[in-house]
Amino acid sequence: MTSTLEHKDPPQANGDCGQPAGPEHFLRPEGTAVDLVVLESRANAKGVREEDALLENGSQSNESDDTSTERGPEPPSPLKETSFSIGLQVLFPFLLAGFGTVAAGMVLDIVQHWDVFKQVTEVFILVPALLGLKGNLEMTLASRLSTAANIGQMDSHKELWKMITGNMALIQVQATVVGFLASIAAVVFGWIPDGHFSMDHAVLLCASSVATAFIASLVLGMIMIGVIIGSRKMGINPDNVATPIAASLGDLITLALLSGISWGLYKELESRAYVNPLVCAFFLSLLPIWIIIARRNSATREVLYSGWEPVIIAMAISSVGGLILDRTVSDPNFAGMAVFTPVINGVGGNLVAVQASRISTYLHMSGEPGEGPGTAPRKCPSPCSTFCSSDVNSRSARVLFLLVVPGHLVFLYTIHSMQGGHTTLTLIFIVFYMTAALLQVLILLYIADWMVHWMWGRHLDPDNFSIPYLTALGDLIGTGLLALSFHVLWLIGDRDSDVGD
Repeated sequence: MTSTLEHKDPPQANGDCGQPAGPEHFLRPEGTAVDLVVLESRANAKGVREEDALLENGSQSNESDDTSTERGPEPPSPLKETSFSIGLQVLFPFLLAGFGTVAAGMVLDIVQHWDVFKQVTEVFILVPALLGLKGNLEMTLASRLSTAANIGQMDSHKELWKMITGNMALIQVQATVVGFLASIAAVVFGWIPDGHFSMDHAVLLCASSVATAFIASLVLGMIMIGVIIGSRKMGINPDNVATPIAASLGDLITLALLSGISWGLYKELESRAYVNPLVCAFFLSLLPIWIIIARRNSATREVLYSGWEPVIIAMAISSVGGLILDRTVSDPNFAGMAVFTPVINGVGGNLVAVQASRISTYLHMSGEPGEGPGTAPRKCPSPCSTFCSSDVNSRSARVLFLLVVPGHLVFLYTIHSMQGGHTTLTLIFIVFYMTAALLQVLILLYIADWMVHWMWGRHLDPDNFSIPYLTALGDLIGTGLLALSFHVLWLIGDRDSDVGD
């Protein structure tokens, strides 16, 4: 079989084939074309050497079955990363995220003595549900935009603006709805054990929750967009930095907003009670605008319709964790838990979000959910394949797991230096705390490896579905293991609970 190469039709570039050979390789001195035999390259186009691929590409440039003219330029290949480069890129945002959780714990220790937290105790139930929004919305947004940036969907200004407007409108819809549902859950959880219901307090919870969720998501969403665009321009993988930064700022900003807004609205109850329902109605009335914008964007239309299940379920899981926290912190046996709970939960959620985002980006390189090799719904992987293989995702799992101990030591020292909490950092306490933290991250990384591949095999985008579940599970597992550690410490006689009083 022969093919004629004409001078007026130069060969087209095709993916990784590199630069086409000069015309002197294809043309005789008199300018006529050379007949080239391409039987072997036709039979196995993906397995030939680069030279054969170039020749075949030139011979097929005008054929109708050439997929390069239909699919356009291939997306950029993923950044080549070693264990050292992964750790170096993750380290700074990881520490920043940890210090953010430490600051959030210190803030919570202060605001718990405010009148609004004493008189409207259901606000405590709102805390984990609203802090969990960073996993439900902001970290999911960061993962979604990181994947889009890595596969070349944000290279042009038009595509960039389209992704920004659609995703910002989407998270405002999700934040408003989740904030409203979280306030209902707080009212129900507060009403069941006490047996009494206050309409003023219910409206206060609704207004505080919706306003906090809306403003926090707006601010954090804009920060995430800036971080991802800047990371891409600097040659840094956005998957390594975006989700930890979202977590670092999410806890502190959300808790500060919740405390300030609830305190201000509580003051208005005394003289102008109509302010609370007006605030709630204002943010709810904006919902149709954000829905219209999100529906017009093809990148967010599917998530607008199908992305509610993980967000709502994760909110419910976080609310259960908040109920556990509310019951345990008030117990003198667990007095030291308050300042450490945001730290252990935040670190676990940050690390597993990075891993889930990286695996999702890796899978998106092969096509859409359900496409590519190994798309069959995955059974539970072996721990060795998750942590000990030579795969790039296994390498990143090892790096993230090794960050747990040094990171928590830095955060514990920071808390100790600021005289926070109610527990002396004895050796036995550090051993139990580190055991709980390591076990939490180990479980989360293993679940992430299974969950992301399982969702991908069922045509679900892991960027939209996995991180809410994983961060909510991180809160639940971290709180449970920390409570168990304090309980064991209490039983064996380590009962120091007066530090920081």
